[in-house]
Amino acid sequence: MSKYINPYTDFGFKKLFGTEANKEALIDFLNELVNKEHRIKDLTFNNTENFGDLAKDRKAIFDIYCTTMTGEKIIIEMQKAKINFFKDRAVFYTTFPIREQAKRGDWNFKLKPVYCIAILDFEFDKNSQNNDYRNDVTLKNQYCEEFYDKLKYIFIEMPKFNKKENELTTHFEKWLYFLKHLAELDDIPTILKEKVFEKVFKTAEIASLDKQQHDAYENSLLQYWEMTSATDTAHDEGREEGREEGREEEKLNMALKLKGMGMSFKEISVVTGLKVIEIEKL
Repeated sequence: MSKYINPYTDFGFKKLFGTEANKEALIDFLNELVNKEHRIKDLTFNNTENFGDLAKDRKAIFDIYCTTMTGEKIIIEMQKAKINFFKDRAVFYTTFPIREQAKRGDWNFKLKPVYCIAILDFEFDKNSQNNDYRNDVTLKNQYCEEFYDKLKYIFIEMPKFNKKENELTTHFEKWLYFLKHLAELDDIPTILKEKVFEKVFKTAEIASLDKQQHDAYENSLLQYWEMTSATDTAHDEGREEGREEGREEEKLNMALKLKGMGMSFKEISVVTGLKVIEIEKL
């Protein structure tokens, strides 16, 4: 068992950032992400379970949902595995803090800013040429001019963050290093010996959990391991399937070439391992 909790687990992430006792750490982390004009001095935690206007409407359950002292709405998600329509899900989630600002009677439609911050334990697209671990998304027109500055999505792809301790140059990089390596550490790294990190390291100690919290953490950790294992298995199976399809295509191409050279179907079958009936169809 590690000395510190794994922040990628539901329990670990909410323990570190989703409690009043650690509000200072959350504010410090969020101030590295929000626009300067939205710098946070204080915030309140909201109900993480949100419903539509009607009972039959789809609900949304956030990891952490808070409102700043000046009214900004912020959703923070720790996403452990890639899911279908993830971007659609993020957009859907932001409809809740937008709609809840509606006022009865006369209202001029003025809204407070909404942020959706997602810390991802996977890459959006491994074939993408974009190597940035942080992606900020806003609404822009065809000239890349900002159309609306009160809705912002921030996606942090943790697998792309690979800086070592001696390479950290910003406070934000220190936070990402903390999140990525917390479960592996035995002591606080020298570069993280700051008040805000020392406090959150103390919170993260597994030995400080009571029995109920310890049991909840172990269940959460087991769920994380199972999800990670299932994702890795699916990835390996997909990769093997891709290799098999590639080998089959090579055989077919070889058979076509040999056929063009006038070899008999039986000879081509011996060389490629394809059945004669498959070669006849080429």
